[in-house]
Amino acid sequence: MSRQYRPRRSCLAVPGSSEKMIKKAQGLPADQIFLDLEDSVAPSAKPGARVNVVAALREGDWTGKTRVVRVNDADTEWAYADVIDVVKYAGDCLDCIMLPKVEKLAHIQWLDVLLNQLETSLGLPAGGIGIEAQIEGPSGLSVIDEIAAASPRTETLIFGPGDFMAAMHMPALTIGAPGSSGHDPFDSVLMSIAVTARKYGLQAIDGPYALIHDLDGYRAASTRAAAYGFDGKWVLHPGQLTTANEVFAPTQDDYDKAELILDAYAYATSDAGGGLGAVMMGDEMIDEASRKLALTNAERGRRLNMSRTTRFEPSSA
Repeated sequence: MSRQYRPRRSCLAVPGSSEKMIKKAQGLPADQIFLDLEDSVAPSAKPGARVNVVAALREGDWTGKTRVVRVNDADTEWAYADVIDVVKYAGDCLDCIMLPKVEKLAHIQWLDVLLNQLETSLGLPAGGIGIEAQIEGPSGLSVIDEIAAASPRTETLIFGPGDFMAAMHMPALTIGAPGSSGHDPFDSVLMSIAVTARKYGLQAIDGPYALIHDLDGYRAASTRAAAYGFDGKWVLHPGQLTTANEVFAPTQDDYDKAELILDAYAYATSDAGGGLGAVMMGDEMIDEASRKLALTNAERGRRLNMSRTTRFEPSSA
């Protein structure tokens, strides 16, 4: 089935074991909320967290938010029950399952088959529950193409920096902050994830930045990911929300310019505009490549219901 677009500028992590945080999250301006059953929940609290998550999905007000549950990874003792319980009791209130530590093709295939079985047995729409695949180690990165293409359910590829840093033996102690070596070791990883996501029509999401009060550092990390074309970033604290929503959206000036380029190029290539393939718009030459860039940015603004503040006039082209 064709996957619908879901806003994911800000993906708020909420421990499934915390009823207080679950309740608070419902009133926060996050594009996506993911109720976590994995790393933020202690082993002894996992069964109770499942109950909390099901109740939150069924009874909470998540209007305007993409609703996701991060289950435990496929090789753990909890993963099967996580998926069964969440989908059986709240599958009609769920948009996606996030699968962490996707290290091989079989992990995605397992979840896809299990979701197929559950949807069939429960009478849920076939293929309705999406998959978010979290890339957290060199094994997963090495087969990222296979992972991305494994299921039509897959909607996102997510970078998990904490486990990735550990697996790579990076000399750093803060998740999402690779240290001060003078270069950024995440550059090639981010590019690989972004390229693969675009190749298969998926969204690319950057993972957490653990220094929750370092908003300058969070902005820098967000800006880096946005520069690679990522669609959004995890949020660990409400204080990071505004930055994520801002960085992963076009500015008003950029949105206006994108719409102007589209109008100017459409006019230039028309008979009325002279049938030109390249034209000056102010001090800038625009052509077909400019149109494609502009369309990407214009679509981002349109999805956010942004309004134009400028209008194209042929004489200004």
